[in-house]
Amino acid sequence: MNDKILNIINKDGQAIYFGSILNSEANLSFFTNLLNNIEWRNEVILMFGKEITTKRKVAFYADPGIEYTYSNKTKKGLLWNTLLLDIKKQIENYTKASYNACLLNLYHDGNEGMGWHSDDEKEILPNSSIASLSLGAERKFSFKHKATKETFSILLENGSLLEMRGSIQNNWWHAMPKTSKVITPRINLTFRQMLNKESKKNLDEK
Repeated sequence: MNDKILNIINKDGQAIYFGSILNSEANLSFFTNLLNNIEWRNEVILMFGKEITTKRKVAFYADPGIEYTYSNKTKKGLLWNTLLLDIKKQIENYTKASYNACLLNLYHDGNEGMGWHSDDEKEILPNSSIASLSLGAERKFSFKHKATKETFSILLENGSLLEMRGSIQNNWWHAMPKTSKVITPRINLTFRQMLNKESKKNLDEK
């Protein structure tokens, strides 16, 4: 286990930073394979009533029957490939949680980022673990408390793992600010515990 583990947020939820969990050879191998073998698509989101196509590319892989709706768009999970299953197993060894879906983001450079948001969509199991693996360029990652507006930032290293769990999505926003200083790409994998259609229906009826 990495000796750089930091419990960076332990109020109104938890954020645990494991530091880099991969060696340089694995970092490069995973990054190259993901870049070339994932079914990347440009993100189409609804903003102020208009559809916007982002430069950032995404992909969504999951167990059968898993769908993910955000920005008024529904994604059906692609079938896992061997590489993603291998990475998922390694992540689960660290977090001691299990995951049935993975959302991947490809940021080509620092001009692509992510604004303040929470991963609190109704398809995600409430208070469950979300594990984020970063590959490629180091990027700043920020948190902001929804009530107190307290902020906290961390630099996500190449090959590093960040886990968010508990009530953090209810109480904190997170973001990846844009920066002109980063000119190389980053791939981010967020492993999630998501409800299938039947589980979501049962939860909605409670």
